[in-house]
Parts: sequence; structure tokens; C-alpha cells
Amino acid sequence: MGLELRSPVIAASSTLTGTVENVVEAARCGAGAVVLKSLFEEQILLDSAESVEENEQRFWYGQAEDYIREYSRADALNGYLALLDECSRSVPVPVIASINCVSAGEWVSFAREMEGAGAAGLEVNIFVPPSDSSRSARENEQVYYDVLERVTKAVHIPVSAKISSYFSSMTESVGRLSRSGIGGLVLFNRFFSPDIDIETFSLKPGPVFSTPSELHHSLRWIAMLSGRVGCDLAASTGVHDGEALIKQLLAGASAVEVASVLYQKGFEEIRIMLGVLEEYMDRHGFERLSDFAGRMRMDAVENPAAYERVQFLKHFGNMS
Repeated sequence: MGLELRSPVIAASSTLTGTVENVVEAARCGAGAVVLKSLFEEQILLDSAESVEENEQRFWYGQAEDYIREYSRADALNGYLALLDECSRSVPVPVIASINCVSAGEWVSFAREMEGAGAAGLEVNIFVPPSDSSRSARENEQVYYDVLERVTKAVHIPVSAKISSYFSSMTESVGRLSRSGIGGLVLFNRFFSPDIDIETFSLKPGPVFSTPSELHHSLRWIAMLSGRVGCDLAASTGVHDGEALIKQLLAGASAVEVASVLYQKGFEEIRIMLGVLEEYMDRHGFERLSDFAGRMRMDAVENPAAYERVQFLKHFGNMS
């Protein structure tokens, strides 16, 4: 994003980064930046609708519904701005605001107020589920471009987009996004996953936290896209230890975002990950990250086709 970080580990947006105390702790443990918990467009819209229903009267005075909706939206934003302001003044590292959005609505003007409250940058978390059979891939993906176009025009701070891998043409889409005026892309966001209770015939949440095995999906795409896009890349999901951090840096990531491991082991895990990184650099004689960053990206390795391999034939073809 063009931000100068003291370390390549970023505390990702989550409920953990929703308090000043936790943001201070993340910075104390070595985080290069902290992404605040997200302000959710869907939640704001839901809260606004519930406020209207709770205050529904038999006879509305003129513009009452609009007033209640705007008050609810403003209340959610003001709480977020207060958190952002205090966090920005409490830590010596960049505090990045986060917006989780599903449309290119007028609410993107909130971004200006986040900038005014001290945000060093803005992470826009976008996901349009490709589940509507009446919408084409182009229509779904246009939402991403519309949101980012409006946000980047609204603020002067750097903007990054946190996206999923649900694109009909990943390389083309990411390349286009990277040239939209943003400073970074985060690969990839993590979703709520439904599960089924087979005894009660009801839906329940699936696993909340990522696992180390999920590293390889983003690792593949970081390596394939590094050097081919017009902005920085950050890796997310599956980074649970120092070795995973090193792998993503070798693949071409400028930084990594971590969340699940912080829930499971605490913020001190950031310090441990950075210790592993420092030991690795000392062992190989690297003085700075640029000495090895991107060394294993697709266009730098002897067998780049390995990143595009999707079948197990080579390893399991002889098994009965």
C-alpha cells in the first residue's frame, strides 16, 4: 500500500482488533500494522431496518423513516470513528480502517470520515457471492471495480482490496483491480462456512478458524501473481507460524495478515513468528527482506509450471 512497516506481520481485521487494548498489545508484540475490525455494510443496513421497524408508528411525520435510518447509520459510524481515533493515537504503527461491503452504495462516503479520524490506510473487504444465476460473471465482478473506483476517489490515504478467489478469470481480474488506483491486494478473505447438524436437521456454523493447511491456496496465487500486477500483495488465511510467513515472502508477498493464530495462541505469537524469520535471515546471510522476497515467485523458479499443476497424477498415479 506504500506504507512503511517495521515488520511484515499485520494483525488482520477481526473482533480481536476491536479494542484499543488489543491494538496496543498487537503493536507491542511486533505487528507492523493493525487492521481494525470491519465496519459491515450488511450490519448497518440490518440495524437501520430494525430501527425503522422498532419505531414504526401508525402515522409517520414527513421523512421520519429517512431520519431513523440515517441516525442508525451515523451511530454505527461514530462508534467506529472513536475507536479509530484512539487507536491511531495510541500506537506507533499504521492503523488501517476496514470496510466490509457488498455494493457500491452511497455509504462509501464513510471512507472520508475514516481518513479524518486518523486511518493510515483503508482495507476494503469485498465479496459478491456468485450464487445468483441471473447475474453474469462480469456483472458480479463489476461491483468490485465500482466500489474501489468510488472509494479511491473519496480518500487520499492508500486503499487495499481484500478479495476472494471467486473470479471467472483470476489473473485478468486481479490485474485489472491492481490498476484501479489501489495500493494493495490481500489474498484471500475468509468466509463464514455453514455446516449441517444431522440430528436436529438445522444449520450451524462450520469451523471458524483457518488451519495451516489452508496456506497453500493463497501461496499458489501470491507466487503466480507477484510481479504481474500493479500493486503490492499481502497474503492471508493459513499463516500460523514463522515458516508460513517465510514461504509467503518467498512467493512474493509484501506482508501477511494473521488472525486465527492470534485467537488460538495470543498476540505473543507475532513475536515468535518474527523470531523465526530473523533466525532464517541470519542463517542464510540475508540482511533485509528484499534479499529474498519474491525469490520463489512463478517467474523466478526453474519449474514455474508446478504452480499451475492441479492434478495429483505425478505423486499418486501409481497407488492402487
